[in-house]
Amino acid sequence: MRARCSRLSRATSHAAAASAACGSRGARRRALHAAPAPGRHGHLGGAPMGPASAVRWTLGEGLRPDAVALAAAVRSASALPDGGGGGSLGRCLHGHAVKVGWCAGSAAVAKAVMDMYGRSGALADARLVFDGMARPDAVCWNILLTASSRAGRFEDAFGLFRSMLSCGVAESMPTAVTVAVIVPVCAKLRVLGAARSVHGYVIKTGLQSDTLCGNALISMYAKCGGSRATDDAHKAFSSIRCKDVVSWNSIISGYIENGLFDEALTLFGQMISHGFLPNYSTVASILPVCSLTECGRYYGKEVHGFVVRRGLEMDVSVCNALMVHYSKVFEMRVVESIFRIMSMRDIVSWNTMIAGYVMNGYHSRALELFQGLLSTGIVPDSVSFISLLTACAQIGDVKEGMRVHGYIFRRPVLLQETSLMNALVSFYSQCDRFDDAFRAFTDILSKDSISWNAILSACASNDQHIEEFFRLLSEMYCEVNQWDSVTILNVIRVSTFCGIKMVREAHGYSLRVGYTGETSVANAILDAYAKCGYPEVASMLFRNLPGRNTVTDNTMISCYLKHNFVEDAEVMFNLMAEKDLTSWNLMIQLYAQNDMNDQAFSLFHQLQSEGLKPDIVSITSILEACIHLCSVQLVRQCHAYMLRASLEDIHLEGALLDAYSKCGNITNAYNIFQVSPKKDLITFTAMIGCFAMHGMAEDAVQLFSLMLTLNIKPDHVVMTTLLSACSHAGMVDAGIKIFKSIREIHRVEPTAEHYTCMVDLLARGGRLHDAYRFALDMPAHIVNANAWGSLLGACKVHGEVEIGQLAADHLFSLETGDIGNYVIMSNMYAADEKWDGVEHVRKLMKSKDMKKPAGCSWIEVEKARHLFVASDIKHQDRYCIYDVLGSLYQQIKDTHTQNFELIQ
Repeated sequence: MRARCSRLSRATSHAAAASAACGSRGARRRALHAAPAPGRHGHLGGAPMGPASAVRWTLGEGLRPDAVALAAAVRSASALPDGGGGGSLGRCLHGHAVKVGWCAGSAAVAKAVMDMYGRSGALADARLVFDGMARPDAVCWNILLTASSRAGRFEDAFGLFRSMLSCGVAESMPTAVTVAVIVPVCAKLRVLGAARSVHGYVIKTGLQSDTLCGNALISMYAKCGGSRATDDAHKAFSSIRCKDVVSWNSIISGYIENGLFDEALTLFGQMISHGFLPNYSTVASILPVCSLTECGRYYGKEVHGFVVRRGLEMDVSVCNALMVHYSKVFEMRVVESIFRIMSMRDIVSWNTMIAGYVMNGYHSRALELFQGLLSTGIVPDSVSFISLLTACAQIGDVKEGMRVHGYIFRRPVLLQETSLMNALVSFYSQCDRFDDAFRAFTDILSKDSISWNAILSACASNDQHIEEFFRLLSEMYCEVNQWDSVTILNVIRVSTFCGIKMVREAHGYSLRVGYTGETSVANAILDAYAKCGYPEVASMLFRNLPGRNTVTDNTMISCYLKHNFVEDAEVMFNLMAEKDLTSWNLMIQLYAQNDMNDQAFSLFHQLQSEGLKPDIVSITSILEACIHLCSVQLVRQCHAYMLRASLEDIHLEGALLDAYSKCGNITNAYNIFQVSPKKDLITFTAMIGCFAMHGMAEDAVQLFSLMLTLNIKPDHVVMTTLLSACSHAGMVDAGIKIFKSIREIHRVEPTAEHYTCMVDLLARGGRLHDAYRFALDMPAHIVNANAWGSLLGACKVHGEVEIGQLAADHLFSLETGDIGNYVIMSNMYAADEKWDGVEHVRKLMKSKDMKKPAGCSWIEVEKARHLFVASDIKHQDRYCIYDVLGSLYQQIKDTHTQNFELIQ
């Protein structure tokens, strides 16, 4: 009794407070008069009268509204935004209800007031109204539950649910609506135990067949996950007596969230066969799944056909889902077609189209489409810029990426998007601009683990930032207080720069923290051992690895590729249960770099027969085989495929230019260079190398000057190419000037290749003594056999035996396996009639069991390659060939005889 009086006292005080909130009678009337006045015949300017306006009109006429009208007016006020006076109007109506006695006397009015306070977030006021009710029923409890859940006060919601169960009043026991409110709270808190308790109550009370309860339980089990999540979700689904579209959508979404994609597609088929018509939500859920299954391409087409037959293609969300699906199965023409026919596009549509282009390698088109987005007046969001930065990184377009950075910088709202700032760090990292990446990292307002991993990845990509890496790693531990698997991957990457000891330490740490069970970490450890020159350790770890996948197999093939273990790679490739495009590309690259050109082309054709499409890496690898064969025809075929497949990549463009050059077609090489829209260091290096190879040294130097005027900073590769061009053209002074500029102007430290080119430059120019002195003055860590080999070759040309002997002594002490150097020295002694020297060199060759390999050459005639080996008589046309050679030899001999007779 005392508790009841206390509750009544609190309710009376609250009613007084609500009434006082409106002040005097005039204040209350002013609040009520804020509602629009009705026109004649009870209409607002011709529109039907609203409940709040009706109450105002009733009061103005001196009439007293009944409980039903007042409850409707309160509900109407709660629907108004607070800026429109909804909150104050609702409180005034509450005050009026208290004054006339409807709040305590009418459950409908009390419920309306509670709901109004709950929707506005005034939970304390709602609870006071609830406490003032004599016999609150389940609806009242549900109103409070819903308000607590909406406000994120989940513990309060659980407390109310427990109070409902313990009150012991039949009309206050939880209903289907109660379950539908409390079950999502369990899902949000991931409390599966509490959710199962609610499910138990549902079964005991016979509510499991209720559609509302069943739908809520299905969604909850799907979100909570667990080993039995899908089984429990399916049991809840099967218990529903009258299933609706929401039931089917919930179970399909549940299977999708738990990775059961094939089962989800099966359920989609059952849904249709049971006579339920999928809606926009169903299609938007099922379409992204199609691309993740084995026959997903065809499932997607079937769903697309259903969408067209049912007229759902006009919905923007359905079109967006269709574009996502076709992007993932690499059918960009269909994506473009859907995008074109869309009558209405939202920002998601544009983002999906841009992301599709990026995903399929059409980076330039993505940039062009973004310009189209800007012209529509739709404001790009963070997702737009993340895709755009990815495209810029892939094609190495630093300037466009910096423009994006400028746009972001001018809009503070975007600077608060951590995911966008992370993408900016990754962009600068991939473009090898560490300083810019670090500045972008420092601009991130709220750093998460992805932010830290992004900047650590930038450090791990270059051995010059090792100290910075470990400093940031320590800071990350202090900020985030934990390292995830991506952090460990970065640590393993850095360890390869530090040597095998650091690799072992990283491996040991991964074992201690339990990350070696993750396939990505295990693969990185294999790769680290391979890069440090320990393929045997990598192979042993691979054999003992429990969770192997295609990436693991590819990692081992990559390991064998680095060490030219062709047979081991072939065994691994043939034993693979499932091969992806990377597997084929690695094997093609392995064959190409080992001059196994026939095998490379055979595998390239087999790749296509398996239904796979060659990508940028495939074409880059097969171009190397084309170069080995000097086949312009094959290079043209690769070029044609690139155009048909719209393969846009600056590195591939450089490789194609280089291939044309090395196969003797300088015209096509120069045409590619000319039409290249964005010439960078790679393009210029390839073209300068082309000029150098064809003896056009002056053109190479001019092109280098043009490169410098475009503010493209040279690296050691282009400097080596330029020095080589000067060497072969005899431009000694120009070469010396370029060599001096490497350190003095371009701030690049000369490498062994630069010193070798300089020795070759001086030696070819006849300045053998200068070349010898230059070779002697090379830094100790730069000394290499190539420099002395170049000097030895030049001494043979100029007949300088003394310097040649000195060069040979240095050469033989550095490199003993190249028989060509011994042959050169022997020939030099023979030309100078120093037979003792010839005998000495031949004895050295014999003692080391060195034999000169047979000479080999080939020629391409009418798309067929003909191979010739010295002393080989296996060619099918050998008799015809030898007849022609004999005829030519006789003609030469006759011409020589005639000329000799004329001279006499």
